[in-house]
Amino acid sequence: MEADDPIMLSALQHWSYCPRQCALIHLEQAFDENVHTMRGNAAHERVDEPGFESFEGVRSERALPVWSERLGLIGKCDVVEFHPDGKIYPVEYKHGRKKLQVHDDVQLAAQALCLEEMFNKEILTGAIYHHTSRRRREVVITPDLRKHVEDTVAAIRAMFISGKLPPPANDARCKECSLNDICQPQAMTHCATHTALEKMLFEPED
Repeated sequence: MEADDPIMLSALQHWSYCPRQCALIHLEQAFDENVHTMRGNAAHERVDEPGFESFEGVRSERALPVWSERLGLIGKCDVVEFHPDGKIYPVEYKHGRKKLQVHDDVQLAAQALCLEEMFNKEILTGAIYHHTSRRRREVVITPDLRKHVEDTVAAIRAMFISGKLPPPANDARCKECSLNDICQPQAMTHCATHTALEKMLFEPED
């Protein structure tokens, strides 16, 4: 990847969840399905089809392409609502029940920053729609969340330029990850620990 190549919006969600997962998907082009990814695909089935609908003056655009030249981001929003008062409101669809997921909030905030740049209008809130519970969780696009987006973009770009895979997490996240078999977190962590111990064995004492 070149230094100025755009980063996919989905990469921010992947990095926030697990940097190694992000690298495997976006650097190594590795991907596999599990029950969670299949449920996610089902939740996105309708909003992945470009189109729009209007209800009580609110125009909802589905699968809207977005980008940010300032941040070097590109992707699409599941749904963007354009309200009569001029408010622009992105909505990201996720499978599962309504609960706080920071990695989802980062992805939504990145969408908001793209829309702000495209439409030259400040976006203060958006929402995560949780498919299982059929409920929205509103997300305030705070200064801290905006900074989190920018820091995440910088970290992903540095990883792409280096071409190096981050170390595995080897924690509870791995059980839910579809890339567990590809990543081999337990084996990789064991190898890293073994190498570190081997290095210490041959270090001279002070």
